[in-house]
Amino acid sequence: MNSSLIVVKIGGGDGMNYEAIAHDAAQLWQDGTPLILVHGGNAELNRVAEQLGHPPQFLKHPNGMTSRLTDRRALEIFEMVYCGLVNKRLVERLQAAGANAIGLSGLDGQLLRGRRKTAVKYVENDKIKIHRGDYTGSVESVKETLLMTLLESGFLPVLTPPALSHEYEAINVDGDQIAALIARTMQASALVLLSNVPGLLARYPDESSLIRHIPASRVEQTLEIAQERMKKKALSAAEAIQAGVKKVIFADGRVDNPLQRALAGEGTVIE
Repeated sequence: MNSSLIVVKIGGGDGMNYEAIAHDAAQLWQDGTPLILVHGGNAELNRVAEQLGHPPQFLKHPNGMTSRLTDRRALEIFEMVYCGLVNKRLVERLQAAGANAIGLSGLDGQLLRGRRKTAVKYVENDKIKIHRGDYTGSVESVKETLLMTLLESGFLPVLTPPALSHEYEAINVDGDQIAALIARTMQASALVLLSNVPGLLARYPDESSLIRHIPASRVEQTLEIAQERMKKKALSAAEAIQAGVKKVIFADGRVDNPLQRALAGEGTVIE
């Protein structure tokens, strides 16, 4: 556990400036700031799944959130894109920028463990239905000793789903939830959530409606304001703050110097 640790979730939407993110992360790492990066890959996954003839499907849940249908073939494509293409591309960029990055999935060393959902409620034609047989779940624990070993050995961990279920199956889990869990478990000083919007928007998608500050005591307001994929980020932020993480920042991952800007207070700061 390290009070100066920063956990960064790199969103997987279109328009993310991965070169700038890698450069900023490498600079912080070189300056001695301990970092753990967690990344997504939704946009890339959608493209590859289409190309491979297994297009993505999504479920809308009664709470307003959506999730990706993940049968066995979808899981294989997920692993190919997240653990392979996106993870190694990011590690490559970090190495080129001067950081000794190491990429791991939640399967490696049982880094992330969780529960596979046996049944999922979803809404179709205004009716609540049950879907079974997906390889989706929720992450419940992180192997803190493995992350500490990597940090103390001078590595910059770059982490990605899937996690490992209690039945030793790969499961698709949410990257924002992973980042929040790591920030809570490792007692991080800050959790930075980078996405392809400037922060939490009061009137999504109007970027001029950026909310710049939310007191930690009112973090649950984010759940009422957040729209679409931001809902999961808002839930993760609330969980992190309530568990003792001092600061959560929703910030723009499309701009130059995105981490420096976020840590300087640009975006939506919850503290």
